[in-house]
Amino acid sequence: MLTYQIDAKDHGRRMDSFMRNLLPTAQFSYLKKLLSSGHVKVNGSPVEPAQLLKFADQVTLKESSKTAAFLARITPDLDILFEDSWIISLNKAPGLSVHRTEDPDEVNLVDLAETLLQKRDGVGRLRPVNRLDKGTSGAIILAKNAVAAGMFGKMIQEEGLGKLYLALVEGKLQKQGVIDAPLDGKESQTSYLRLFHGGGVSLLAVYPITGRMHQIRQHFRMIGHPILGDKRYGGRALTGFTGHALHSYKTTLVHPATGEEVNIPAPLPEQLMRLLSRYGAVSEKTLLDTLDQLPASGPLPA
Repeated sequence: MLTYQIDAKDHGRRMDSFMRNLLPTAQFSYLKKLLSSGHVKVNGSPVEPAQLLKFADQVTLKESSKTAAFLARITPDLDILFEDSWIISLNKAPGLSVHRTEDPDEVNLVDLAETLLQKRDGVGRLRPVNRLDKGTSGAIILAKNAVAAGMFGKMIQEEGLGKLYLALVEGKLQKQGVIDAPLDGKESQTSYLRLFHGGGVSLLAVYPITGRMHQIRQHFRMIGHPILGDKRYGGRALTGFTGHALHSYKTTLVHPATGEEVNIPAPLPEQLMRLLSRYGAVSEKTLLDTLDQLPASGPLPA
């Protein structure tokens, strides 16, 4: 029996995401069989693919020669949060561009993901469904074919994605609020809840009600509380920190092919956890317990 103890980097992760990263070259059918057959358990109980893991959970996996052959010898280059035959969702690292840039030598997420799928499945042409700025980390969705791209693009245009971000900003804000300020002449609203304050910074849960370019970054600059590391919008530089302290933590959607609600959580990057510790804003355990209580999407009540 193989045993794994869940730590902070996997807290809040879907069970199928944990298995995919544990066995990165395994076929979908094999992973599904492991989960449905009871060969994988959490704290001794059978699990569902969408079950969320928590800090200190114990995952056990029945050992076999086939499973051993699929086990990752090193941590995979990409953190897969969710995958089916239509899309793949990845936990983008801060500082990594989604698309190719003017610099032909700059690494980007789409190329890395296409290389991964080519090696694993022999195919790999991906199209981003949503967007994240280069400095922002968290969940991004890539469509596996043109049909999926059209379906998900239409879904986002008509229904949108539910989004919960975490942001570390300068100063202390009121407990909760809504920033209502037009951007580029268009109505723009961002709702937030202050989770913790310490060391001259605040950790916020942020819900963008509208979806304008750089909306969260611009709105917090407008109210005098820029995001740390976001030099473009007034944030202080952070030594040893890539990108800025903004993370797309939870994404929810109604799958246009299956009609099912899909929740895609993206565990916090290790450097963001270290940053929170550096400023003394919150302990790791308190943070993880608090994140478990947050609604995945939607504006906060008045």
